[in-house]
Amino acid sequence: MEAFLVSTGIVALAEMGDKTQLLSLVLAARFRKPWPIVLGIFVATMVNHGLAGAVGAWVNAFIGPDVMRWILGLSFIAMAVWMLIPDKLEDEAVKSFSRWGVFGTTVVAFFLAEMGDKTQIATVMLAAQYNAYLWVVLGTTLGMMLANAPVVWLGDKLVKKVPIRLVHVISAVIFLVLGLVALFAQSVPGLA
Repeated sequence: MEAFLVSTGIVALAEMGDKTQLLSLVLAARFRKPWPIVLGIFVATMVNHGLAGAVGAWVNAFIGPDVMRWILGLSFIAMAVWMLIPDKLEDEAVKSFSRWGVFGTTVVAFFLAEMGDKTQIATVMLAAQYNAYLWVVLGTTLGMMLANAPVVWLGDKLVKKVPIRLVHVISAVIFLVLGLVALFAQSVPGLA
């Protein structure tokens, strides 16, 4: 259950102001059909994070606990720094897939935008750390939905009221703490 809750919280925070959250806003403004957009985000996230979680589980199976501790610790610290760098979204990403309808455009654009994104990398690291593939993927997917679905329905009103910089700083601190715990704790959950 810890893997689920930590994964949900980290991804929900990391997603605030992220390019995929901006993509959710662009899709909502362009199509004005929230249900197919939210369903598309869910499908794209499940597939993307399912693959990322599988990579994390594979890494955990083939790398020893001491090496894993260093990889995770340094990766979480790098993620803390990355959280402080604002994302940008290329407007062409949505236009190039519009011929596939609202749902298809959302699935493809969201899946591609998520490739190599902070939350995808976080999913790999969390799956490697906790060795709980299903709970991590479910948690990171829920975190994505908690951050993106309200943007689809409430749009710009919500984004303007949330202090994105503060959310990024809080996320960075959480990733930094996770990195330090992974580096200096003798027994990190999921690495035994």
